[in-house]
Amino acid sequence: MFNKKGLLTISMLFLLSLVLFACGGGASDGGGSGDDSEGDAGGGDEEGEQFIQVLTGGTEGTYYPLGGTFAQVINDNLDNVEANATSTGASVENMNAISEGDGEIAFTQTDIAAYAAGGEVMFEEPNEDFGAIGTLYPETIQIVATQDSGIETVEDLEGKTVSVGAPGSGTNANADNILEVHGLDINEDIQARDLDFGDSTTGIQDGTIDAAFITSGTPTGAVESLAATSDVTIVNISTEKAQELMDQYSYYSEDEIPEGTYGLEESVSTVAVQAMLVAHSDLSEDLVYEMTKAIFENTDQISHAKGELISAESALDGVGVDLHPGAQKYFDENGISE
Repeated sequence: MFNKKGLLTISMLFLLSLVLFACGGGASDGGGSGDDSEGDAGGGDEEGEQFIQVLTGGTEGTYYPLGGTFAQVINDNLDNVEANATSTGASVENMNAISEGDGEIAFTQTDIAAYAAGGEVMFEEPNEDFGAIGTLYPETIQIVATQDSGIETVEDLEGKTVSVGAPGSGTNANADNILEVHGLDINEDIQARDLDFGDSTTGIQDGTIDAAFITSGTPTGAVESLAATSDVTIVNISTEKAQELMDQYSYYSEDEIPEGTYGLEESVSTVAVQAMLVAHSDLSEDLVYEMTKAIFENTDQISHAKGELISAESALDGVGVDLHPGAQKYFDENGISE
């Protein structure tokens, strides 16, 4: 019995010593923790690294390589920012991804941005989750075929197998508009194929499709690859039809593909929309300001040929949607307005 009581007493004394030791240790650590906490607060001005996903387009188009260049410019000129370009299905997919929070910056066409903002055409609900950074360069609508195809006019596409762009791309909307003003229906008068630029030109080369709509800055890599093995033709859009298109859809403008592009023997008249950059509205005003400044004040660092067309002075031409506050701040500071 004594042994049990003695054992119980010893156990209680042991437990009490542990409690006292823990309390003493806690007081000591508390003093140290206070010092460490003050040290952390002092270094809290340094922001954590910000990851920026730049949503582009297919690897054979203009968005993807240009997006890679933009990412590099941002990384070279902003501290604590890591930007990366990602290949996507282009404009429509990008606007949906921005709405879902799956990207921070996105390439898109001005017409698609306007559709997204208004919840029109391919968008069921208005997208209020983005603001424009600025427009970049004309995106030329190129109706590509080979000279052997015999396709010379838009009307010649009737009954033909024609690529009208990857699902989720702005090219599809452009094809629909252009066919419409020429009296053709995209669903009834052609055999439409939803292919990206690379698959489109491969299909033309293989003979599985007859022609393709490609909306992209010229020269487009996929078309250049086709021109390296085949004699390429770009279908002309007359001034009359271009004007009809512009009267109906204000975001189009006349454009021209110069002689010599893709080996063309003479220039080709067509139409274009504008390529633009948008940013997610959750990005801070300061961050978007700095990225806008980095892009438009370092165009000499843009290795892509389209860099020659990109400038702050023209960045509000045809923008068509509200600017992100950070971009607005940059253009206001530089006296640039629409």
